Amino acid sequence: MLPPVPSLAAYGLSPEHGFLPPELPLETLPDLYYAKWEAIAANLQPLLLSKRIRPVIDRLPLLSTEHLQTEAEWRRAYVILVFLLHSYVWGGERPAERIPPQLTVPLYQVCERLEVPPVATYAGVCLWNYKPIFPDEPADSLDNLACLQTFTGSLDEQWFYLVSVAIEAQGAPALPLMLQAIAAARAGNASQVTACLQRLAEIIDEITLLLQRLYENCDPHVFYHRIRPYLAGSKNMSEAGLPHGLLYDDGTNPPEYRQYGGGSNAQSSLIQFFDIVLGVEHRPTGVGPHDQKKSSSPSTSGTARPRHGFIHEMREYMPGSHRRFLQDVEAVANIRAYVDARRTDPALRIAYDACLSMLRNMRDKHIQIVSRYIIVQSRGNQQAPPSSMRPAAMNLATVVPTDGKKLRGTGGTALIPFLKQARDETGEPAIDAWARRLLSNTPGAMDSASLSKVGEQPDGHLQVVGLCGTWTADDSEGGICHW
Repeated sequence: MLPPVPSLAAYGLSPEHGFLPPELPLETLPDLYYAKWEAIAANLQPLLLSKRIRPVIDRLPLLSTEHLQTEAEWRRAYVILVFLLHSYVWGGERPAERIPPQLTVPLYQVCERLEVPPVATYAGVCLWNYKPIFPDEPADSLDNLACLQTFTGSLDEQWFYLVSVAIEAQGAPALPLMLQAIAAARAGNASQVTACLQRLAEIIDEITLLLQRLYENCDPHVFYHRIRPYLAGSKNMSEAGLPHGLLYDDGTNPPEYRQYGGGSNAQSSLIQFFDIVLGVEHRPTGVGPHDQKKSSSPSTSGTARPRHGFIHEMREYMPGSHRRFLQDVEAVANIRAYVDARRTDPALRIAYDACLSMLRNMRDKHIQIVSRYIIVQSRGNQQAPPSSMRPAAMNLATVVPTDGKKLRGTGGTALIPFLKQARDETGEPAIDAWARRLLSNTPGAMDSASLSKVGEQPDGHLQVVGLCGTWTADDSEGGICHW
C-alpha cells in the first residue's frame, strides 16, 4: 500500500507561506524576564564595534527557558541566542573557543525544542528573522520586508537575508502544487500533472529573477569582508582559529568540542523540495553519472559510504518538521517515473523538461553570484599588499591559507566544480533528446558559468568553500546548490 501524500498542516507548513512560519516572527520576546537578551540584541552593532560583546555576555545571568510559551517565542529566542553566539565567537581579534553557560544552556534547550543544531542556521537568519515594513501590506515581497536582527546593521546584510525570504515566499505555492501533482500522477491524470509542472517552471523562473536582485543592494566586498565572517560555523575552521571547533560549556559537565557548519542557504528546504519532486539526484562531488557504485561501496574501514552525505547533512540544519516533510515527500515522489512512462505525451514531456531547464538556469545564476561574491573577493584579498592598516582580527576574510591548494574559507579552489556538478546533475533526468543535449555539459550546450570565466581549474583535491564556511569534499559529501 502506498504511503499517503503528505499534508502541509501536519508539518506546520501552509500553502501561503511554505517553509516560512505561518505567523509573522516576533520582533521581541513579550516576557520582560528576557529583557537582558533583547537589550544585547538591540545593541549588537555598537558592542561588536567596540569589541565589548564578550564581557557583556560573560556578565549575563543564566536565564531559564521556562518562560517561553508559544512556538514563535521559542523561534525568537533561537534567533537572539545564535546571533549572540556568533557575535561572541567572531567579535574579537581572535575567535573565542569556549562558549559560556549563559549562552550554552539556554541555546541547548531552545535547539532541542526546535530540532536544530546550536549554531546559526538558515532558519535563524532568514526564515524566522523578518517583518513587514507596513503591517497592513503583504509580507511576501522585497518591497515590504525588513530584518529583525543583523550583525552589522548594514543594508547589504539585510538585503542578503531578505532576498532569501522573498524566494521562500515566492516558492511557497510550489508545495501544494507539487503535492497535487503527485496525487494526480497516482490517479493517472496526465493533464493535471502537466498543468502543475507548467506552473512550477514559472515559479522557479520567478525565483531566479529574485535571486539576481541580490546585486541591487548587497555589495560583494561588504559581504565577503563584513558579513560572511560572522556567519561562519566551527567546522573546518582551523586556519580561521578554531582547529577543534567550539567548547560548549554547560556549567556542569566538562566542556566538549563540537563542530558545526555555518549558516548557509544550502539549508533551504525549498531547493531540496524542487530536486525531490522532480527526481533530481545528486552524487558525491567528483562522482560521475556512470560511477554510482563508487558512492555506495565500502570504505577501507569497512563501513558503507553514504550516497548523499552532503545533502542529508544539510537537512540536519533544517527545523525538524521541515526535515521530516522532505523525507516523507521523498517516499512518495513519482513525477519523474510517471513522465518517463508516458514519453508519448509531448505536453507532459515538455513541461517536465522545462522545470529542469528553469532549475538548471537558477543554478547557473547562482554560480555567477558565487564567482563574484566569493572567488573574486578572495583573490583580491590574497593579492593585496601587506599593510599595517589592515585589521588584525582573525576570521574567514583575513586568514591567509598556508596551503595554496586548500583555500579554507577564503578561496574557491573546488567550489565552482562542486556547483557545476550540481547544475549538470539537474539536467540528467531530462526526457527528450533535445532537452538532454541542452541541459548537458557538452561542447556547444549552454554553459554560462564555465570554469574559464573565473580561471578555476579542478584538481585532485576537492575543497568546497561555501558562502559561510568550508566543507571538505570527500566521498561522504554530495553536490547540491550551496548558495
